[in-house]
Amino acid sequence: MKPVSQATSLRRAPVQRRSAERLTRILDACADLLDEVGYDALSTRAVALRAGVPIGSVYRFFGNKRAMADALAERNLDRFTERVTERLRETAREAGGGAGWRTAMDAVLDEYLDMKRTAPGFALVDFGNQIPVGALHSEPNHRVADRLTELLSGYIDRTPDDDLRRTFLIAVETADTLVQLAFRVSPDGDERIIEEARELLRAYLARVLD
Repeated sequence: MKPVSQATSLRRAPVQRRSAERLTRILDACADLLDEVGYDALSTRAVALRAGVPIGSVYRFFGNKRAMADALAERNLDRFTERVTERLRETAREAGGGAGWRTAMDAVLDEYLDMKRTAPGFALVDFGNQIPVGALHSEPNHRVADRLTELLSGYIDRTPDDDLRRTFLIAVETADTLVQLAFRVSPDGDERIIEEARELLRAYLARVLD
C-alpha cells in the first residue's frame, strides 16, 4: 500500500523505505482498532502492539492518538482521490473522452460509498469529520472540496476558481449529511436515502454547471 503523504499531523515524515513501511503498519493498525474498539478506547499502546512496533515508533510520528487519526484521515483522502482518478481514467478510455460532470459526480459518490462500506476505520474517521481530529479549526470538507476542485476541473472543463470550489463545497456538505443519515438508518447505507441524495446533487449541480 502507498504510505501516507507528508501529512501536517506527522511529527516527522518518513524518509527511508523501512520507516515508511512502519508508518503504514501503524496507520493500518489504527484503522483496524477504530472498527473494533472505537475512538474513545483507542490508545497509542494498543496501536503499537497491533502494528508490532515499539511504542517509541508510534511517538516518533505522532504526539497522541488524535494526530494519528488525523493522519489516517489524510491517507483516506489520498486513497479516495486515487480511486476517483483511476475510475475517471477508465471511463474516459471506454468512452473515448470525458463524459461530463454527471459521470464525475457518480464516480465521486460511488467511490466514497465503497470506502464507507469496506475501508477499515473509515466509518469513524473518513476524511476527518466524524471525530474531533486535527487542528481546533480544521475543516475536513473544505479539504475534500479543494481536492475535488483540483481533480475534476480539467475533467469537466471548468476553471478551478472560487466559484467552482464553493459549488463543490456545497455539494460535499450536502452529500456528507445525507450519507451519514443513510448509514445511521442502515449499517450498509439506506439505498433510498442514497438515491435521494444522488438526485438532489444532480439537480443542484445541473443548475450550476449546465
